Amino acid sequence: MNKKAIVSLLVLALVAVACATDTAEEAAVEEVVAKTTLDTVKERGFLKCGVSGTAVAFSETQADGSVTGIDADYCYAIAAAVFGDYSKVEFTALTAAERFTALSSGEVDVLIRNTTWTQSRDTELGLDFGPTTYFDGQQLMGRNSDGLSASSTLKDIDGLKVCTNAGTTTEKNITEGARLVGASIVLETVETFAEAMEKFKAGACDIVTTDGSALVGNRASEGALNDWSIFPSTPISKEPLGPVYRSNDSQWGDIVNWVVYATFIADEYGVGRSNVDSFDYDANPEMGRLTGKNDGQLQTVMGLSADAFYNVIKQVGNYDEIYSKNLNPVGLYREGSANASWTDGGLIYSPPAR
Repeated sequence: MNKKAIVSLLVLALVAVACATDTAEEAAVEEVVAKTTLDTVKERGFLKCGVSGTAVAFSETQADGSVTGIDADYCYAIAAAVFGDYSKVEFTALTAAERFTALSSGEVDVLIRNTTWTQSRDTELGLDFGPTTYFDGQQLMGRNSDGLSASSTLKDIDGLKVCTNAGTTTEKNITEGARLVGASIVLETVETFAEAMEKFKAGACDIVTTDGSALVGNRASEGALNDWSIFPSTPISKEPLGPVYRSNDSQWGDIVNWVVYATFIADEYGVGRSNVDSFDYDANPEMGRLTGKNDGQLQTVMGLSADAFYNVIKQVGNYDEIYSKNLNPVGLYREGSANASWTDGGLIYSPPAR
């Protein structure tokens, strides 16, 4: 064989190796791309849910390690839909600073951590927001002994020291709000709101500020209804709170969204844990479709069992049950609020299940 032929064969061999390598790499990439969040969760055998762990009535880690609260219940609801077993959840307690990185990196599958839906978070972080499960707004809390009351305004905090947690919409809102009314404040930020509350209780700050629901919950848990006042009566911001998941996985987004919507629709029909097995589904075909009693195709096309949302309602409850169990005890009620059903003048509304 002459030298030219040998060189040609070597070139062909190198090209073949390169093509094989490229094909293997492409196959590996395709395999990674093809694996959805649902695939990952099912293969693992449980859901990883990011929560606060210290948010009164939203997600509180108990002494036995269990987690309770409205956010925790929506983690349980997703597990019930995916596995038919609400208990298949591993909770990860995250600070405000940690939460988005943990979700983006895959440390958790979904974030349900009293997180506000904003334009920048929706467009810059590679994350998407699900339906709002609690409509909130930022307020402030101060001591009655300092002359503050429910009728106080932002102007009344001029010269006071304000505590909140860093890396939140709360920090930006109070800075902007104080500037707009000409109030000069000393703002001190800490990593968690629990730390801010400790500083407030110790007298290290005059005001503590965050979402109104958290202030109500903390005041109730401390038995300080007659000692601390929450103001102003109209919140200084809009804080729509709900689940967050990674972008570009529409199947997982659909699952998270429709778990929430299923609790809304069940609430509209008055279907809860106690009557989900006795409800007249023939007379109410939308609920029949939603629970898989009449036709479960809507659930199966998204990769769930036909009875996925039946399991959500049976094991966790409808929206009113989830809300009332967790929030009523701290003094938060749906009546007259944005969290009432749309049929009662509120904002809790779902697309139809059809």
